Amino acid sequence: MTVIERAEPGDAGEILTVQRAAYVSEAQLYGDPFIPPLVESVEQVRKAAEAGAVLVARDGGRVVGAVRGQLSGTTCLVGRLVVAPDMQGRGIGGALLAALHEENPGALAFDLFTGHLSEGNLRLYRRHGYRETRRERMSDHLTLVHLRRRV
Repeated sequence: MTVIERAEPGDAGEILTVQRAAYVSEAQLYGDPFIPPLVESVEQVRKAAEAGAVLVARDGGRVVGAVRGQLSGTTCLVGRLVVAPDMQGRGIGGALLAALHEENPGALAFDLFTGHLSEGNLRLYRRHGYRETRRERMSDHLTLVHLRRRV
């Protein structure tokens, strides 16, 4: 059974392991092995957890997913939604998003972005009420799709 709860600073290593495993396919999709989630340090993840901005999904004792949310005014900035590759397709990503929405009752909107080729991510976000607000061309190989969910 998967349980979602706030991450502890001690979870940083496991979160980073899941994050790197989850983002390898994104790096391959865009031909860039240096995307920020792959080069982030365990200390950066620990600081995010200490700030209370990280939720984790646990299956037994194992961290199998995570998401970050940071309130900026009345908007929650959503980032680093990850699910371990062997656990994808089981609703964990959606459950993490739903829990993040519940954890931020003061937020009037939730903003996030993903790459234009990341069809699975885009489908997940749209299923959870996110709508595209704009596209931002970053390079020949990457356009970021910005999405927002209004409460």
